[in-house]
Amino acid sequence: MTNKQATNQLTVTKTFFPPIEEYQTQIQRIWDNQWLTNRGALVLELEEKLKKHLAVPNVLAMTNGTLPIQIALKLFGKGGEVITTPFSYVATTSSIVWENCTPVFVDIHPEYLTIDETQIEAAITPNTIAILATHVYGNPCNVEVIEQIAAKHRLKVIYDAAHCFGVTYNNQSIFNYGDVSTCSFHATKLFHCGEGGAIFCQNEATMKELFFLHNFGHNGPLDFYGVGINAKMSELQAAMGLAVLPHIDFIIAERKKVVDYYNTQLNFTQLKKLKIRENTQWNYSYYPIIFENEAQLLVVQQVLNDNNIIPRRYFYPSLNNLPYVTKAAMSVTDSIAPCVLCLPLYVGLAESDLERIVRLINTVITSVAK
Repeated sequence: MTNKQATNQLTVTKTFFPPIEEYQTQIQRIWDNQWLTNRGALVLELEEKLKKHLAVPNVLAMTNGTLPIQIALKLFGKGGEVITTPFSYVATTSSIVWENCTPVFVDIHPEYLTIDETQIEAAITPNTIAILATHVYGNPCNVEVIEQIAAKHRLKVIYDAAHCFGVTYNNQSIFNYGDVSTCSFHATKLFHCGEGGAIFCQNEATMKELFFLHNFGHNGPLDFYGVGINAKMSELQAAMGLAVLPHIDFIIAERKKVVDYYNTQLNFTQLKKLKIRENTQWNYSYYPIIFENEAQLLVVQQVLNDNNIIPRRYFYPSLNNLPYVTKAAMSVTDSIAPCVLCLPLYVGLAESDLERIVRLINTVITSVAK
């Protein structure tokens, strides 16, 4: 592939770059402070601005979006069983295994694509320690039922909210649910620090433990509260976050335009779309379409690729089929995961390109149906 071909590709996502002058202003502060890491002024400022913007009581910025999950599991998991979803990014399950816990899969809802809360209780055993559920594509789980189950069985709830920046449910941040919520600030996300993430927790005592875990266990320079690792965000990452955050309303509004176009122009007699849970203010993080079968998806994917359009099979394969877990048949997940394709969605996607994407998909699915 030539550089020109790569430049002209319509990929599934495209990183939002703030005006370089705004990023340089933040970088200049780092040079002025002569401070690159260990929770400098920019990291602390970013955390405070995120608390205000998201209306959450606590935010702890970290160097990526996987470490918050691992740290929450280190605190809560204790080597037990963790009930989780098979339809998520691999980090959700690999973090469970990495922390020497056992993933126990529960199937997903066929429309919301989040964990099927009606099947959770049947999966609980005396070894169950926690529920780790993903708000898939920023679409909230049934948090009320999950937290009722958790309270009844004295389980911890961790929400993988990697896709959820800006999402509200019942008029409050989705990050305010569960014992812990985590988010990714990766370059592919609508709010990003290039690479980064955060953990959210309303309980002050738990937040203190999470803080020690993310900073080697340090309780001052010479004392250690307990074992810990290095998950701290750097000043360079925080600089990008501080430059991106003022544009977040624009980013979400522009993504909504793309979603609205797809919603009105795609042929949904042959396709299904994600059902957003009621009482949700969504952030338009991804645009998955669900084909009638995998063969139809593969034909459409090939036609799009031939036209320099690169969607993504996200999430596929389903996590219950990973080589390092005990395989379990999941009827809904196993039927849907091979049929989901995420379409290009990002700021700056031209309407002419959207028209081309839709025309190609509609043409192919109509011909395949015949």
